[in-house]
Amino acid sequence: MEEPVEQSGEGPPEKPQVSEKKTTVSSSESAKRVSRTLKPSVAAASKVVGQTGSIRKKLEPKINSDSSSGVVKSTVTGAGSTRSPNSVPIRRNSTGGLPEKPSVSVTKRPGNVGSVATKKTSTLASDPLRSSLPEIRRSSLPSVATKASPRAGISETRKPGPVSPVTRSLRTATESDVTKKETIKRSSVKSASSISSSSKRVTSSLDSSGSSTLRKVSSKLSSPSARSPAVTSGLKVGSLSSSIDRSSSFSGRRKVATPESRDSRFIVLPQVEIKAGDDVRLDLRGHRVRSLNASGLNLSPNLEFVYLRDNLLSTLEGVEILKRVKVLDLSFNDFKGPGFEPLGSCKALQQLYLAGNQITSLISLPQLPNLEFLSVAQNKLKSLSMASQPRLQVLAASKNKISTLKGFPYLPVLEHLRVEENPILQISHLEAASILLVGPTLKKFNDRDLSREEVAIAKRYPAHTALCIRDGWEFCRPEHAIDSTFRFLVEQWRDKSPAGYLIKETSIDQPFEEDACQCHFVFVKDGTPSICQNLVLKFQWFIGERSLSNFTAIPEAIEQVYWPKHEDIGKVLKVECTPMLGETEYPSIFAMSSPVSPGTGCPKVVSLDVRGELVEGNIIKGYAKVAWCGGTPGKGVASWLRRRWNSSPVVIVGAEDEEYRLTLEDIDSSLVFMYTPVTEEGVKGEAQYKHTDFVKAAPPSVNNVRIIGVHVEGNIIKGLGDYFGGREGPSKFDWLRENIDTGDFFLVSSGTAEYTLTKEDVGRRLAFVYIPINFEGQEGESVSVVSETIKQAPPKVTNVKIIGDIRENNKVTVTGVVTGGSEGSSRVQWFKTRSSVLDGGNDLEAVSTSKIAKAFRIPLGAVGYYIVAKFTPMAADGESGEPAFVISEKAVETLPPSLNFLSITGDYIEAGIVTASYGYIGGHEGKSIYNWYLHEVESDSGTLIPEVSGLLQYRISKDAIGKFVSFKCTPVRDDGIVGEPRTCLGQERVRPGSPRLLCLQIAGTAVEGTSLSVDKKYWGGEEGDSVFRWFRTSSDGTQIEVNNASTASYKLSVDDIGFFVSVSCEPVRRDWARGPIVLSEQIGPIIAGPPTCPSLEFLGSMMEGQSLSFVASYSGGEKGNCFHEWFRLKSNGSKEKLKADEFLNLGIEDVGKVIELVYTPVRSDGIRGSPRSITSEMIAPGEPTGLELSIPDCCEDEDVVPQKKYFGGQEGVGEYVWYRTKNKLDGSSLMDISDTCDGIVTCGKTLIYTPSLEDVGAYLALYWLPTRADGKCGKPLVSICSSPVNPGYSYVIALPLVLSVLVTSVLSHTSGSCSFIFEASLLTNQSEKMAALPIVSNVRVKKLSSGNYCGEGEYFGGYEGSSLFSWYRETNDGTIILINGANSSSYEVTDSEYNCRLLFGSEWWGMFGSSTRSLQKYTPVRSDSVVGELKLSEPTEVIFPELPRVDMLALTGKAVEGDILTAIEVIPETDTQQQVWSKYKKDIKYQWFCSTEMEDNKSFEPLPLQQSCSYKVRIEDIGRCLRCECTVTDIFGRSSDLAYAETSTISPGIPRIDKLEIEGRGFHTNLYAVRGIYSGGKEGKSRIQWLRSMVGSPDLISIPGEIGRMYEANVDDVGYRLVAIYTPIREDGVEGQPVSASTDPIAVEPDVFKEVKQKLDLGSVKFEALCDKDRSSKKDTGVGSLERRVLEVNRRRVKVVKPGSKTSFPTTEIRGSYAPPFHVELFRNDQHRLRIVVDSENEVDLMVQSRHLRDVIVLVIRGLAQRFNSTSLNSLLKIET
Repeated sequence: MEEPVEQSGEGPPEKPQVSEKKTTVSSSESAKRVSRTLKPSVAAASKVVGQTGSIRKKLEPKINSDSSSGVVKSTVTGAGSTRSPNSVPIRRNSTGGLPEKPSVSVTKRPGNVGSVATKKTSTLASDPLRSSLPEIRRSSLPSVATKASPRAGISETRKPGPVSPVTRSLRTATESDVTKKETIKRSSVKSASSISSSSKRVTSSLDSSGSSTLRKVSSKLSSPSARSPAVTSGLKVGSLSSSIDRSSSFSGRRKVATPESRDSRFIVLPQVEIKAGDDVRLDLRGHRVRSLNASGLNLSPNLEFVYLRDNLLSTLEGVEILKRVKVLDLSFNDFKGPGFEPLGSCKALQQLYLAGNQITSLISLPQLPNLEFLSVAQNKLKSLSMASQPRLQVLAASKNKISTLKGFPYLPVLEHLRVEENPILQISHLEAASILLVGPTLKKFNDRDLSREEVAIAKRYPAHTALCIRDGWEFCRPEHAIDSTFRFLVEQWRDKSPAGYLIKETSIDQPFEEDACQCHFVFVKDGTPSICQNLVLKFQWFIGERSLSNFTAIPEAIEQVYWPKHEDIGKVLKVECTPMLGETEYPSIFAMSSPVSPGTGCPKVVSLDVRGELVEGNIIKGYAKVAWCGGTPGKGVASWLRRRWNSSPVVIVGAEDEEYRLTLEDIDSSLVFMYTPVTEEGVKGEAQYKHTDFVKAAPPSVNNVRIIGVHVEGNIIKGLGDYFGGREGPSKFDWLRENIDTGDFFLVSSGTAEYTLTKEDVGRRLAFVYIPINFEGQEGESVSVVSETIKQAPPKVTNVKIIGDIRENNKVTVTGVVTGGSEGSSRVQWFKTRSSVLDGGNDLEAVSTSKIAKAFRIPLGAVGYYIVAKFTPMAADGESGEPAFVISEKAVETLPPSLNFLSITGDYIEAGIVTASYGYIGGHEGKSIYNWYLHEVESDSGTLIPEVSGLLQYRISKDAIGKFVSFKCTPVRDDGIVGEPRTCLGQERVRPGSPRLLCLQIAGTAVEGTSLSVDKKYWGGEEGDSVFRWFRTSSDGTQIEVNNASTASYKLSVDDIGFFVSVSCEPVRRDWARGPIVLSEQIGPIIAGPPTCPSLEFLGSMMEGQSLSFVASYSGGEKGNCFHEWFRLKSNGSKEKLKADEFLNLGIEDVGKVIELVYTPVRSDGIRGSPRSITSEMIAPGEPTGLELSIPDCCEDEDVVPQKKYFGGQEGVGEYVWYRTKNKLDGSSLMDISDTCDGIVTCGKTLIYTPSLEDVGAYLALYWLPTRADGKCGKPLVSICSSPVNPGYSYVIALPLVLSVLVTSVLSHTSGSCSFIFEASLLTNQSEKMAALPIVSNVRVKKLSSGNYCGEGEYFGGYEGSSLFSWYRETNDGTIILINGANSSSYEVTDSEYNCRLLFGSEWWGMFGSSTRSLQKYTPVRSDSVVGELKLSEPTEVIFPELPRVDMLALTGKAVEGDILTAIEVIPETDTQQQVWSKYKKDIKYQWFCSTEMEDNKSFEPLPLQQSCSYKVRIEDIGRCLRCECTVTDIFGRSSDLAYAETSTISPGIPRIDKLEIEGRGFHTNLYAVRGIYSGGKEGKSRIQWLRSMVGSPDLISIPGEIGRMYEANVDDVGYRLVAIYTPIREDGVEGQPVSASTDPIAVEPDVFKEVKQKLDLGSVKFEALCDKDRSSKKDTGVGSLERRVLEVNRRRVKVVKPGSKTSFPTTEIRGSYAPPFHVELFRNDQHRLRIVVDSENEVDLMVQSRHLRDVIVLVIRGLAQRFNSTSLNSLLKIET
């Protein structure tokens, strides 16, 4: 919304034109004055909405410059601010002022350039309109000025009435040049307004209160926002005073422009479009126009911008001509409304301004298709009821009398709504109501962004709330809105509803895309919610954009349910329900929904229906109505289930289409149609079911009637037919024989479908008649068939052979040709014999009973024997022929021992157990050989593990870590035959176990000075550098870690006395893997040991001139006053005791001697320990050095004895050379003196030299080469005399006479001068040369290298002697501590100085002498020693050891998925770094990263929670690179430089499966699933094979066809372990090692177990079943092929009996014992069938009612036949015997 802009009274300012000219009306001085006049309460800047164009940046400098307009203070006196209700309303103008006659005193403030004399404009920046107003957005606002007569203005001011005191001339604006400076004189007034604005509206300020108080009015300036138009104006007065009238007029205008007027905030006025020409623009603001039809108004159809503000218009007649008008300003006229119909012709109108009128209603305002902005502020509107405005974006209706939202129009694109200062603001949650009425386009309410709380509240109201508000519903809180709005609507519909009916409910479900949306309309009659039979409801669905929009009927949507389409998303649904009672149609009521939501994409079934007649044989079809919910319709999954009475539905195998043909099994059952919708995207919905009624049987009928059997005399033929029509009852069968003579057929047998051919039938045909009868006795139409002519053949067998491989467990068959009639049930019996030649029937041992089956499986007991078959042919009539014997060509062979399967299962980790399993074939297994091996690589032969030879299990030892484990099995038969060995290699290398400590304790005594060691037992691979930490624990339990104690041993110190000591150990494997920290038990308390000196050593060099000190360690409690003694050991063995100082200065007397130090430790309690002594090496002499060389004054013929000082052992004979030189030499010329130089002559080569006459007047220099007694020479010294050589005594004796004469002569002439000469001589002869006190300055510490420091200072005061040096450490708290033993100028820091500062101190010794000089002689002086003042240096920086460095970071492991990468730091090999790592390393921080791009320029992102040294490569890392960063932190809190290592691109690992297991309960009826964790790239089509394994045997039996992840167990699995072999295969086909998992032995389900046990206890049981006589494959099994059978089982045999009927006796079809090859087979896909196989020729398929019964039958048979099983059923069933 707009923020109001206070504007000067000259009317709406024209749009500024952006110009390159800069205005000169502003100055920095005036700007400062203006800024001081701003009030905080009114200086709020406007809020910005919408978008601004390019003008924004251009206007910023103009805003800053224009803001410096002049400020004039005025005093205004007016009427009261309130008005009585009966007072006549006074028309307001655009400035908001009322006609007053104020008394104004105007003062001009100097320096206000460019101001206007008769008015003052206060500008407050407003928010812009929306950027969709193109004309305003493209416009600019230039300066406007008007010249007018001041007298007119004065007279206008004095007139009473509703006219503003501001003159009309001041309201009319013309352009002026803002670059000129205007002046105001008494005769004329020139107003100038420099206006800078962006493309936004500028609102005028209003003040209708007419305040009578005196107020100071100051210009209010807007913030310099590019979006806010800025208007600057000021005063420029030509003289110091103005007329009262002019000032009054100006003051009145100034008053109404003040921001204190609340009205000014709510009225939005337009800017004048000045870029348009006069042909499209009309500006008649303030011209007192009363009618639009007035002459001279010049309204024309071409006008686009019309500004008629501040006139007297009261009607719109004549506005129809403005067909093209876009902006129409009618603010501050006399419109009262209605009467806005003429605006209907202004179709192009975009902005309409009606503020400041007396409008009471907008009901007559027509729909304007292009209207975007409407201002009706400051009127008398009571509501906003008007026609819908389709493009209205801004509605300003502030300061009205709006008290209701009834009739609120449909404004589909409204964004800004302002209703400030209206009674309606008292409504709670008015903003939420506005959001409901307008919709989601609303962005601002009352010039504020929408409140989140109000938006949330609006969402809690029902969908029809907006309609109710528009119809007058009283807005209430959201929790009451549902009931309140419903009562409101019901009240509206009350008179329209059918008589006696009340509306109970009207609602619509939440609509979703492509989902069923149902409406609910409930009528109540007589208080009972029921719909009358005669009351019919008609529905019509509508759709609209919003609740208040015009809804459009949806074609063909006239049902109670509607399915929203994709294009309906976001729109609102509406249903109109029309009740009809009889022929009377009542008015419609409605319900409204919330906006249609997008579908979930998950389909769901709305309704299911099954169509078709439920009669056997018919086809029924299921129909599903699906809500696709935004998904692409796909093909659903259909299936049919059969549900019998009082039982659960059972899936019908193969019935997976919508259509299904009813079968016999469906009779008397209810079918269930199950449908699961599936979209094209593969999203499955929830399955739904539809139940049918019970299926009825069809009428009985039969087809495909036929006769089977050999049509030979004596054979049995049988009539068959396909019965249809429910369960077959006692159908009738008739056999008729042909009469050869007549061709007729006559009855010969009835009641049975079988017929035995007799002699009478030979040569004739037989007819079979089938009369179908169902179970209820209903008889169908009979069908007959005629047989072939009956023949006859005798029985005989020839060419008998045994076919098959004569090997153990193979199946062999006997064949023979039977002639002599049709063969009946010929019988075969099998024998074994040792002889290869038949001897009749002798020496034969039966291995089977006589039976019809001609196939035989060779048992293990027949190995080594010949097989004999006895074939007895049988005729069709049962007559048997002569038996024939046949013997095998060779004896039965056994298979060689071999393995068909070998695997290793278990976890390849240290101490893990791996188990080998295998399958054996080839006779009876003997003692097979088992061996385990370890392999360094997969290809080597391996090393035998002898301790586990012969075992199937191996507990992995530590030796196997990092190696492969293999198992080798050599099969051995019980006869000693050895088969081919087979080896299975483990899947991976043996991993070390997680490092841990099995025990940890401290070894040693708790006495100070002793060493404690760690006694631990480590487990978990090869131990690396385990981390130890020692702790002290006080008596109160406080535990403190011992610094620098990180090894496996610890020496107890004095600090440990009275404490308990413990140690913790963090086990670390060699590959840096870490285990849990273990803390040992405490030892202590620690007691003090005897005072001892563990170590004693010298400090200093064993050389003359050096200071010797010592370092002694102490242990044994608190240290007392220990003392020491120095001794000099002589060559004869005697000792000379020296001083007991801490330092011993070695002198020449010590050269060649040995120094002994005796140190006696003393505890604080006075107890002395044993003294400890050390002896030094022999003291070596110092380097021969000349310390001093000087030549005294020289005189002719007097011996010159030079003063020299030697150091460096016993002095030998040195080299001396005297030189004579005319000039006194110094510096380098003196050091390089030789007789080769000019003017230098060698004059002597002895120590003492006597000058001669030649030397008088010259200087003598002495060259001295100091030499030790052993001949070693030092550096030479050269000295020169200070004065030339004096002449001898002869000259000196005459000197007093000369001096006497000289004195006498002088006294005679100048008395007093002689005393000067005498005094000078006296001073010369008696002065004494003294050296200054030794002083040192600029003492400092210089760092030489890491840990090495040197002390320096500048010495003054004689010759420097053996100065004393000392070093100090300064702790963090400022304490300075002397460092013992540090007494040289250099110092190497120790551990104690770390985290401290160093100071260097020097106590300097000066060596100087004194001498008295005279003219006659030189007397040497003895050296003395004077001590100077101690000086300390400034402290150094805090001393730290070197930072721990990492040369490089290495990664162990392979860059392969599933492998473990471990980061290992490579430490520098320097001693310093080794010590830093061992003593000062605190911890190491790791962070792993993964690359985000596949290119070379890859970036890395951190992996959360991966902050250890090890990282297991994941599948998502494949194709990326890994990076590990490492930072080392020391105990001082410092961190090393970052070290990192990167891997190559991660490749997929070898496919493998971990943690393979089989889930499921252990019963034979349960479902089992294999689960495992796959690794090794993306998994492809891995292979799974299910097998069975007998408990206690390694043999594995494959289960054919079971290759899925799920397996449903059956009765065949009882007693076995289920084994799943999982072979992982990657998607690229790479195959990994197979892994197996097994279950516990499968047990019988408890209910089945109970029933089986009961029947086994009986010993003889009968079961009813159905027999499928026709085993040909058909899609639907005909009922006619299933016949009732009785299965009889007992402990000896099993028998299948066909029950008898009225016309036949029971017949036995199958009979046999449990001897092999008897067995019972199950069908994998049919849980109701079983097959009993007696032998290869005798078998029968039976069907039972349920799986439960089938399992009982199978287990009972196997239980009774257990003596023939390899494992008894007792163990299978877990029956206690």
